[in-house]
Parts: sequence; C-alpha cells; structure tokens
Amino acid sequence: MKAYLVGGAVRDRLLGLPVKDRDWVVTGATPEDMLRAGYTQVGADFPVFLHPETGEEYALARTERKSGRGYTGFICDFSPDIRLEDDLMRRDLTINALAQDENGKIIDPSGGLKDLEARILRHVSPAFVEDPLRVLRVARFAARFASLGFTIADETLQLMHDMAASGELDTLTPERVWQETDRALSERSPQVYFRTLRQCGALKVTFPELDALFGVPQTEKYHPEIDTGEHALLSLEQAVHLTDHTSLRWAALIHDLGKGRTPRAEWPRHIAHEVRGKAPVKALCKRLKAPRAHTDAALLACEFHTHVHRALELKPATVLKLFNACDLWRRPERLEGLLIVAEADARGRTGLEDRPYPQADYLRQLARAARDVQPAQLMAQGHEGKALGEALAQARKTAIADTMAAHPRPKPNEH
Repeated sequence: MKAYLVGGAVRDRLLGLPVKDRDWVVTGATPEDMLRAGYTQVGADFPVFLHPETGEEYALARTERKSGRGYTGFICDFSPDIRLEDDLMRRDLTINALAQDENGKIIDPSGGLKDLEARILRHVSPAFVEDPLRVLRVARFAARFASLGFTIADETLQLMHDMAASGELDTLTPERVWQETDRALSERSPQVYFRTLRQCGALKVTFPELDALFGVPQTEKYHPEIDTGEHALLSLEQAVHLTDHTSLRWAALIHDLGKGRTPRAEWPRHIAHEVRGKAPVKALCKRLKAPRAHTDAALLACEFHTHVHRALELKPATVLKLFNACDLWRRPERLEGLLIVAEADARGRTGLEDRPYPQADYLRQLARAARDVQPAQLMAQGHEGKALGEALAQARKTAIADTMAAHPRPKPNEH
C-alpha cells in the first residue's frame, strides 16, 4: 500500500501558490485495508477515507468507464492492482494530473509539468468529453489562473465547443452548475469564466439570459464598450476590486439582463430596462437554485441601480423610498451592497474604470442621517400606531433634506 499526494496540492506548490487542501491517492489497498489501518470511510460512490490523524482525504486509485449520459454515468473500478498512472490519466487537465511520492518525486504521465511551464490548460485524454462538468471546470480554472498567464489549448477549447453543441451540458443539475459558478465568482478573474463559456458556446446553454446581452448595443456616449454583454463582464471585473462577496459579484454581472429584452427598434437606448430585467433575473436565479442572498442582491441591483446613479438629482422623498425598498432600517447591508454593485456598474465601462463615483458616499451620508432618527423619540412625543409610522417617515425625510441642504452636492458624473 502506497500513498501519493495528488492534484491541486502538487500543482499549486509547483506554481508557488499556497496549498489549501491536500488530497491523496492510495494504490495496492482495499477498503478493508484502509479500515484496518484506522481510516474512516466517507465516500458513497467510490471509496474515500479520512486519515485518522490529519483528517485529509485518501482515495483508492480508480479508473472510470462511461456507462451513460451526464457526469454521473460512470462505472468505477478501484481494485488494488490499479496503478497510480491509471488514476491520473482519468483526470481533466494535465496540470491536475500530477502526483508526488514520499520522496518528493513528481509523477507526470501526461505532460503536466511542461504545460505548467508553458501556462497551458490542456485536457489529459480523449476521455475528457465523457464528463460535461469539465467544460465548467476548465472555465473556472481559466478564471483562477488567468492572472498567471494561463490560456486554454486550442484542441481543448474545441472539445469544449463540441461538448456544448452535443447537448451533454443539459444533463448537468442546477446544483452542480451553481457550485462551479459560485466558485468561479470567488476567483481573481471571474469574468474569464463567463467569457470562456461564451467562447465555447456553453454560455447560451447554461446562462441564456446573460448570453442574450451580447450583440445588444448601448449608447456609445455613456458606454464606450457599446456591447451590453461586454459591459456585464466589465462590471463583474470591477466588482472584484470592490467586494469579496460572490452575491454582489453575481449581482454586478446580471443587473442589466433587462437590456436583453429591449425591442430592436429602441436600440441603443434601453428605457425601463430595470423593470424588464426583473423577470429574467428571477428566472435565471430560480433555474440555477442560486442562494437567497444572491437572488435578493441581483433583484435589488436590477431595479434600483439607476436610482443610485441619479442619487445627486433625487428629491428627499425619492431617497426615502429607495431606503425603504432596501429595508435600510433593519438590513443596512442591503443598501451597502447596492451601492457597491452600482459603483461596479459605473466603473465597468471602457476607459472609465477609475472615474470617481461620488453617488455612493453621498447616499451613505444621507442614510446615516435617516437612521439617526429613532422611533423612541417620536413615541415619547405621544405618536403611536399609524401616526407613529407617518411621523417617522416625515422625520426621516426631514433629516435627509437637512443633510442635503447642509452639504453641497458633489458634481455628478454622466452615466
């Protein structure tokens, strides 16, 4: 029985990156051997065990044979005579098909070391096409390593294109699509994930509402990039600089889905795209079973991002309505999230990435003033029931108006 460090731990160490998780492959062993050695079995579909001291995962070396459609249609063989090289050759990318023995020697049956040096994401074998989830995984790795100069091999991209065209991606469950997507959103260059999916034809299968934005023009005066799909990716790219929350990055990406439903006769203007966008945002989030936080952030951004852009022009009553819509009084983080997404939207325009966005701090200032109004003060004055609600609203509106009067409004930027 021998154990080898495999996959990402070997890859990241060679790249000089922090190693987060260490996975192991065991050869020459049976499940009974592992149990006798004190390991705890956790794998349901194939034997995976937890080390009795480190808690790290040890999987028996295995091979896979396609037996049906989708990413679950496989027959696994994990007999003791399976070689380490056999296990490595079933993996997706050559840079993930590396192993290290107890002496530090690297086992590399598919040329992963060469591809690491060349910064290439390349499939290990023709069996790559048997698992449709690999299309999303490669796109995610492209997002993770884009900053290091990695690109996808032409032949691998062609296989991904063929898989997207074959209908195999339809077999992916919403949970698996979302899992890969959420992980991609946490990467350093998440826009590369969606750009890669579009490049291989997978975006229109998995994210048709987003794919519909490409080719839709916007007014060049406000959007030098013109293409609405490009603006969505640029907004996501800017969101990375503003927040680590994937819910807000997701909202920045899909806040303009309504522009995909603007009648051609109205192009390049997109009047009422905020209203038109609510339905596709809901449909996309529901289909992917996105978490509530992601759905709520996306819907709020879809409906109110232009309110934030026009903040310096709004009247106190309109600002109060915006704060009420955000539930500022109980959930102030919702307004903060909206401001972050709106700033990402404003910066997600070619040549305007570093332009000041005073609207965000202006609304934060007004929000602080409005939240300083305490219901207890009005209750002490004898207000109660419906009268209390009306007095509270008036007091908050007055606080907003007084703050506007006391502080000159910064000069707005055109959007």
